[in-house]
Amino acid sequence: LEKQGKRRVRIVTLNPEMLMMGVKDPQLFVALQSADLVVPDGIGVVWALRRTGVKQQQRVTGIDLVEKVIARQTNGLRIYLLGGKPGVVEVAALNLVRRWPAVKVAGSYHGYFPPEENQKIIQDINQVRPDLLLVGMGVPRQEIWLHSHWQALEASVGIGVGGLFDVWAGRVKRAPKIMRNMGLEWVYRAWKKPERCKRL
Repeated sequence: LEKQGKRRVRIVTLNPEMLMMGVKDPQLFVALQSADLVVPDGIGVVWALRRTGVKQQQRVTGIDLVEKVIARQTNGLRIYLLGGKPGVVEVAALNLVRRWPAVKVAGSYHGYFPPEENQKIIQDINQVRPDLLLVGMGVPRQEIWLHSHWQALEASVGIGVGGLFDVWAGRVKRAPKIMRNMGLEWVYRAWKKPERCKRL
């Protein structure tokens, strides 16, 4: 985050499911295409890149990316959490600070809000001007929301994080580390939530 200086960065962690949805959803496609940084979050994306001649790309999940960024900060990184169910995001925020005491949760808001509350939420975020804005509202809503409101938001870095708040709140477990290292976390997710397969 320090290296970005005053530049604001909107990040997309791209997986095959998101890519396929983007083909059918023009709003999502634009949100993906216009991102400042796209990180391959899915072994399928890495394989596709290698087939096009990009050899050095490695899979980096959204959770791993966010947690590595947070772990490296020692100067009171200000984070805003937007998304998750009411009550869940608050627990996630508490556990976040317990795990990384140097971090400051500047604010949080659940993801179950109507469009009329967009301006209220934007104002809440802009009052604290977070270094890192985490939006966990699921694909494609989180990517479209960030893209649509990015120019109005006063956050240094914004990233869609899917179900990260459920993980931090202890409601959902990640795949075993051996599966993550082999790039098979998607198999674990499909086993836990078979309906994900239907979306592809």
